[in-house]
Amino acid sequence: MFLLSLAIIFLTGLFAAAIFEKIGLPRIIGMLGTGILISPYVLNLLDQKILDLSPDLRQIALIIILIKAGLSLNLSDLKKVGRPAIMMSCLPACFEIIGYVLFAPILLNVNRIEAAVMGAVLSAVSPAVVVPRMVKLIEEKYGTQKSIPQMILAGASCDDIFVIVLFSTFVTMAQGGTAKMTDFLNIPVSIVSGVLLGSVTGLMIYLLFEQAFQHNRKIRNSTKVIILLGISFFLMSVETLAKPYISISGLLAVVAMACVIKLKAEKTVSARLSEKFGKLWIAAEIMLFVLVGAAVDVRYTLSAGGMAVLMIFVALFFRAAGVLLCLTGTELNRKEKLFCVISYLPKATVQAAIGSVPLSLGLPCGKIVLSVAVLAILITAPLGAIGIDQSYKKLL
Repeated sequence: MFLLSLAIIFLTGLFAAAIFEKIGLPRIIGMLGTGILISPYVLNLLDQKILDLSPDLRQIALIIILIKAGLSLNLSDLKKVGRPAIMMSCLPACFEIIGYVLFAPILLNVNRIEAAVMGAVLSAVSPAVVVPRMVKLIEEKYGTQKSIPQMILAGASCDDIFVIVLFSTFVTMAQGGTAKMTDFLNIPVSIVSGVLLGSVTGLMIYLLFEQAFQHNRKIRNSTKVIILLGISFFLMSVETLAKPYISISGLLAVVAMACVIKLKAEKTVSARLSEKFGKLWIAAEIMLFVLVGAAVDVRYTLSAGGMAVLMIFVALFFRAAGVLLCLTGTELNRKEKLFCVISYLPKATVQAAIGSVPLSLGLPCGKIVLSVAVLAILITAPLGAIGIDQSYKKLL
């Protein structure tokens, strides 16, 4: 049944993606829809073993696109937009959480702490939707003169770390605990330690490749891909192993490692590696979005109602204000700022991963948080994907 489930994921996901692409809509909508259809909550076509492995498989797919992103990033371009990129990693999420804290008690009948928990679940942008599209823009040279895709890519990669730390803090408060200052200090520590770990690892990998080349032991590109994947999995494991002692962002470590390899290696080497990971992404993308769809319990959307939809759009308005504030004082014109707002709309991976946590912990707000998370995925993932795909040629 496990292999049959894999066959269903790949074949139906690919078929649905091709149909949606044919009618001019983003492939992601077809893949998400397929996942929802074959999930345990609708047709129940997937083996329980693959559902148990789903979080790990989704993480592997995310690692593949993050390595490709790192190999596509130009660090000298990123330096030009240093301040906005840093602000984009936290300010839009803060604004969206404020939107939930102010309006969720009125619209959804929750208290302020529960509204903060909901805001933390809902405020993360989806790197799975945003990163591959920004990589595509970098490759096609859209917006790269002002480093717009690089800025969005960097911001979206850090945004999740910031939000997940806030989520764990707010959940502790909702359970009757108290927030510690050290919890908030973990955010910059996680970012800095992740970048340092990834940079050192990337340098060591580059030296390994160089040593092999100098001793006429040329490593094939396919072998390099396996090495990079293996080390990336190790970096993600370091995040978990080091958690009791120091906060480290495994995702940022993976991106930093790939960035250093691109910086140090010859252009042809990094270009070939990027191409290899681009091919891997074809399969990983299907796996990621079909399994994200399979994690969505559509039963909860029925109980959410119109007020939940209204809350999502009110929060997106706050998020847009946060993005525009980040871009104040930059060289970006109105069209480019609008594109940045659109790029920060989609939600998918984090909401699928942590949306059910408050419910599993027995919090009174658990059911409504999951309901709003499901709705947010169904509304914003297609909205953001279509928005980016249809607007970048006009706005950049």
